[in-house]
Amino acid sequence: MQLKNEVNHYVIRNTAASAGMSMYLLIDTLFISIAAGPLGLTALNVALPLFSLFNCLGMLLGVGGAAYYSLNKIEHPERVHSTYSELMIFGVLLGLLITLLIEVFIHPLIYFLGGSPQTYRLTHTYISIIAFCAPLYIANYLSVNFIRNDNHPNLTMVATLTETSSVLIIDWFFIFGLGLKMEGAAMATIFSPLCSLLILSHHRHFANRQLSLYWVKPRLQTIRNATQLGLAAGINELSNGFAVFIFNIILLRIAGNYAIAAYGIISNIALISVALANGVALGVQPITSREYGIRHYENVKKAFWQGLKITIGIGLTVLIILTVFRSQVISLFNYQHQTTMARYATTGVPIYFSGAIFINANILMVLFLTSIRSARSAFALSLLRGYLILAPVTFILGFTAGINGVWAAVPLTELIVSILSAGIIYHRFKHFSPLNN
Repeated sequence: MQLKNEVNHYVIRNTAASAGMSMYLLIDTLFISIAAGPLGLTALNVALPLFSLFNCLGMLLGVGGAAYYSLNKIEHPERVHSTYSELMIFGVLLGLLITLLIEVFIHPLIYFLGGSPQTYRLTHTYISIIAFCAPLYIANYLSVNFIRNDNHPNLTMVATLTETSSVLIIDWFFIFGLGLKMEGAAMATIFSPLCSLLILSHHRHFANRQLSLYWVKPRLQTIRNATQLGLAAGINELSNGFAVFIFNIILLRIAGNYAIAAYGIISNIALISVALANGVALGVQPITSREYGIRHYENVKKAFWQGLKITIGIGLTVLIILTVFRSQVISLFNYQHQTTMARYATTGVPIYFSGAIFINANILMVLFLTSIRSARSAFALSLLRGYLILAPVTFILGFTAGINGVWAAVPLTELIVSILSAGIIYHRFKHFSPLNN
C-alpha cells in the first residue's frame, strides 16, 4: 500500500504538470486558429516536428541522465556527482547549434517539412522565431527530469503549472493585445521554458538535494551513459514529430492544406492524451529505477502495474470524450467555419483516437524498460512504433484508402507495438522471479 501511494504521489504531480503544458499548447493552437485561420493551423503543424526535435534531445539527455542518476545515487553517488552539470552544458551548446542551423537553412527546411507557397510566409515567420527555443527546451527538460529524480516532484509540478498559466497570458497579449498573430504566438513560446527554469532554480534551496550546477567540461562517457538510457525515450518523442512530418507530406498530396489543418487540430488534441501518458510514465520511472537499483523486483512489478492501470484508464476516458463530443471540440478550432477542414477532422477524430489506449500503454512500457536497464528492447520498440511500422503503414493505407487510411495508420501501428511490448515485459517479469529478494 505504501508503494502504491508513492506511485500515485509521483504520477499525480507529473500528470498535473504534463496536463498543464499540453493545455497551453492546445489553447495556443486555438488562439492561432482564431487569429490566422486554417492556413495558420497548417503553418503551425508544419513547424511541429521542430518542437519534437527539441523535446527529443531534452528527453534523450534528461530522461537518460536522470535514470542513470537515480540508479546510482544511493549506492554509487560518486559516479553521478557532476552528471547534471555536464549534461546541462552540453545540452545548451547543442541547442545553440540547432538554432544556427535552422536560421541558415530555413528556406529549404520549410518545404522539406511540408510547407507550400500558400503557407510559406506564415511558416517562415513562426519557425524563424521558435528556433531560439532549442537550448531553452533542452535545458528545461533536463532540469525537470533531474529535479524529479532528486526527490522534488512538487517543484516540477509547480514549475510547469506556473509556466502554463503565465505563458497563456503572454500568448493572449502578444497575439490579440498587440495584434502580432503568428509572430506573437512564436514569441510567447520562448517564454514557456524560461518561466519553468526560473521556478526550477529554487531547487538550490531544497534541503535534501544532491544535485548541483557548476561549470565542468562535459565528458563523452557521461553523454554516452545518458544517451544509452534515454535513447528510447528520445526516439519515442521524435516519433511524434516524424508522424506529423509523414502525415503532412501525404495529406498535402492527397487532400491539400485543409487536410493538414484538420490534422493540426487532431494532433494538438492528441498532445493532451500523450502528455498525460508521459506524466504517468515519468511518475513511475523514478520508483522503478530506484527499486530495480536496490533489487526489490516485486516492487518494480507493482509500480508498473499501478502505472499501467492509470494510463489505460486515461486513454479510455480520452477516447469516450472525443468520440461523443468531437463536433463541439472541433468547432472550437474552426472560427472561420471552414466546412472542408471540419469534415476531415470530424471523420478523423474517432478513427485516430481509437488507438489512445495502445498509445498510452506503449509510452509507459517503453520508459519502463529503460528504467530497468532494458535499453535495447526499449530502443527497438521505439523504432518500430515511430518509424519502421508507422511510415510504411501510413503510406500504404493513405494511398489505398485515402484520408481515412491515414487516420487509421496510428491505431494499427500502436496495436502491433503493444502486443510486442507486452511480450517483452512478460519475459522480463519471468526473469525477475528467481531473483526476488
